[in-house]
Amino acid sequence: MEVLTRFKGRVVAITGASRGIGKGIAMRFAQEGAKLVLAANEEAVHDVAEEIRVAGGDAGSWVVDVRDRNAVEEFFERAVSDHGQIDVSVHNAGIITIARVQDLSEEEWDRVLDVNTKGVFLCCQAAAKHMIKQGHGKIINTASGQARDGFIYTPHYAASKFGVVGITQSLAKELARFGITVNAFAPGIIATDMWDYNDRVWGQMLGEYKPGELMQEWVQGIPMKKAGDPADVAGLVTFLASSDADYITGQTINVDGGLIMS
Repeated sequence: MEVLTRFKGRVVAITGASRGIGKGIAMRFAQEGAKLVLAANEEAVHDVAEEIRVAGGDAGSWVVDVRDRNAVEEFFERAVSDHGQIDVSVHNAGIITIARVQDLSEEEWDRVLDVNTKGVFLCCQAAAKHMIKQGHGKIINTASGQARDGFIYTPHYAASKFGVVGITQSLAKELARFGITVNAFAPGIIATDMWDYNDRVWGQMLGEYKPGELMQEWVQGIPMKKAGDPADVAGLVTFLASSDADYITGQTINVDGGLIMS
């Protein structure tokens, strides 16, 4: 990969940054010179920040529950206090569970919607507060292929990600006059811990699949015949955060090897 410095001196906040796609996004921004403010709901986020610092980057980290308005606002206030501004805010925290409709509890529904949809809104709200004052900013939300096509046994997850697209479109219209763009990305099958879980649980529910078999079967339905990895997603996210995407807002862009074309 060509070494770029598009984000030298820029402050980038990322939630859900402790593993998988979030970690991949953080690493790409670090490579391009960003000052990173990382959050996740687990202590592992500190390891990611330390890895970036050891490599010569600039990263701070906090354990944050994105369902908690006060915790979210404190996270963004701390970012501005430490760095003076927030140029890019990536809202990637998310969870999934898989259950038949008759077994899906109200508590499970609420938890997934609270993290994936309410959490994205609270982060957008807190980031926008500071970006409006600055007169510029890039907000980028994590949707999913399930924001296009709900999969079996995950109505709550599909609803949560359709909600992210709606939030993105609505806020793009509201915040454009302040010089703020709001976009989302919709990952398909990406080689992460989440997809290890998906492969195992969907595999048990859809047939007697051995670990890896169901995911491989689904990958064969991808025109590019391969799963993506976090670096594939990070390339799109950094593009949306760059000046090359200044005239793009309100969009949800698939990054899935052609799995879903809409």
